[in-house]
Amino acid sequence: MERLMVRPRPDWQKRFEELGFTFHSMDDLYWREGVCYRFSCEEIDCLEDVTNELNVMCLQAVEYVIEKDLFGRLRIPEKGAELVRSSWNKQDLSIYGRFDLCYDGRSEPKLLEFNADTPTSLYESSVAQWVWLEENWPNSGRDQFNSIHERLLDAFTAVKQRMPLISTMHFTCVKDNEEDLVTTEYLRDVAIQAGISTKHIFIEDIGYADGSFWDLEDEKIAFLFKLYPWEWLLAEEFGQYLTDEIAIFFEPAWKMVLSNKGILPILWEMFPGHKNLLPAFFEEGRLNGPYVKKPLYSREGANITLVLENGSMATNGSYGSEGHVYQQAHLLPDFDGYYAVIGSWVVNGVACGIGIREDVSPITKNTSAFVPHYFE
Repeated sequence: MERLMVRPRPDWQKRFEELGFTFHSMDDLYWREGVCYRFSCEEIDCLEDVTNELNVMCLQAVEYVIEKDLFGRLRIPEKGAELVRSSWNKQDLSIYGRFDLCYDGRSEPKLLEFNADTPTSLYESSVAQWVWLEENWPNSGRDQFNSIHERLLDAFTAVKQRMPLISTMHFTCVKDNEEDLVTTEYLRDVAIQAGISTKHIFIEDIGYADGSFWDLEDEKIAFLFKLYPWEWLLAEEFGQYLTDEIAIFFEPAWKMVLSNKGILPILWEMFPGHKNLLPAFFEEGRLNGPYVKKPLYSREGANITLVLENGSMATNGSYGSEGHVYQQAHLLPDFDGYYAVIGSWVVNGVACGIGIREDVSPITKNTSAFVPHYFE
C-alpha cells in the first residue's frame, strides 16, 4: 500500500457533473484527483477476508445483544429494542454497510467502527473512482476492489423478490443536503435497474394518518429506504408511530445495534484479543495508554476525543449526552503527512469494495478528502 501522485484529468469536474457527482468539490476539495493509493493483490485479499469475517462477527453480536438484553448499555430505548427484536426475527434484509479500518499494508487491519445504518461516500466508492480508473488507464491491467454496483443490484433484486408486484419503494433523505440526495438518488436508480417501482420523498414531507405513513400524493409508504439514522427517527414526533407493521425499512431496525459505537466493547467482550479488533470498554479508565473517546451515536467524526501521551485533540459536534465508549488508540497510517482510513463496503452480505478518506488530522471528519485506489 502506497500513496502516489498521478496526473489529474483536465476535465474531471465536468465529467463528474455529467455523471451526477455534483459535490466533488464541497469544502473546496473533497475529491482528490491528483492522488491515489496503490495496493497489491495480497493486500486486497486481506481487506476482503477481514471485512467478511467482521461482518459475520457483527451479525453474531446482534443475536448476542438480543439474547442478553443489552439494549440499556447501548442506550437504545424500549421502543427501539422492540423494533430490533421484531426486525431480526423477521430476518429483514440489509442492503449495505461500511467498516472503517485502520490498515497500512503491513499490519493486521483494525476495526475502528461500523457505519451500519446510513453510510455515505457510496457513490464515490462505487461509480466515481471506477470511472477515474477506466479513464486514466483503459485496458492497462490495473484493477480496483470495486464490485459495489453489481452487489447493490443483487441486494435490490433480493428486495424485489419480497415485494408485492404493485408495491412502490420510497427513498428519503433530508432536504438541503446535496451529498445525501445524490447518494439516495443513486440507490434509487439501482433499485429501478432491479425492476422496482420507486418514488423519492424528502423525509420532512412524509405524513402520518390512520396507522400509516403517506407521501405527498396520498400513496401509502410500505417500503422505505431512509438515509436517516434510526436514533433520529425514534426521537422525531412521529417516532411514536413506528411499529414493526407500519412499513419495511432499509436499513432494517436491527442495524441500530451495529451503528451504535457500543457495539465496539460488545465485540471485544465476545471476541477478546481478536487480531482485527481493538480493546474497547463502556467504562472510562479500563485502558492503559492512549485511547479514543467516542459518543455512542457520533457520526462523521463529531465529538471524538483522541488522548495521546503527549496531549489530546477533539472535534466539535452535538453528540455525547447519550454516553461514550473508550477504544484503544490506533493511529491511522501517515502517508506523506496524510492520515488514511479505509472504508470497506459490505453489500448484500458480501465484502465488495473500498473507498479511502484522508486528512491532515488523525481524526477523519466529514470534510476529509476522498481518494481513489487501484491494485496490481
